[in-house]
Amino acid sequence: MVLTEKLEELLNQRFQEEEFQHLYVVEIKHLPGDLIQVFLDSDEAVLFEHCRKLSRHLEHNIEENGWLGEKYTLEVCSYGVGTPLKLHRQYVKNIGRTLNVQLIDDHKHVEGILKTVNEESIILFYTEKIRIEGKKKKELVEFNPEIPFSQIQKATVKISFR
Repeated sequence: MVLTEKLEELLNQRFQEEEFQHLYVVEIKHLPGDLIQVFLDSDEAVLFEHCRKLSRHLEHNIEENGWLGEKYTLEVCSYGVGTPLKLHRQYVKNIGRTLNVQLIDDHKHVEGILKTVNEESIILFYTEKIRIEGKKKKELVEFNPEIPFSQIQKATVKISFR
């Protein structure tokens, strides 16, 4: 079992505890120079205290089991605002928020409010001004496309400061 899998297994065990149940791993990277980056997300909020406690837990196990040498760097942090959504659970958490979705086909971008998330797809709501045949002015048209996850190249939450 590779190191990243061992670390994820340790974290998943801790996520069974009440204090950490709302947390989950988005990604673990083992980079050159023994830099380990652990990115967490949450159904609520990832607090500094959570990261600190989980980092100490991982450090203890890394050192006790001799998985790395004496020199390594471990970073445990929140996945971060503006980073692409990767997991189904992240989409569910963001229902009602505006997403910017880049599709695989033609690299088309769709921006809309995330209305529904199911196992295979999402549904966005957005409006667009479109010229209707036979009319001089563009009209506002509503769309609710179902977008399969297989067609999403990248989806990010649009941050609003209003």
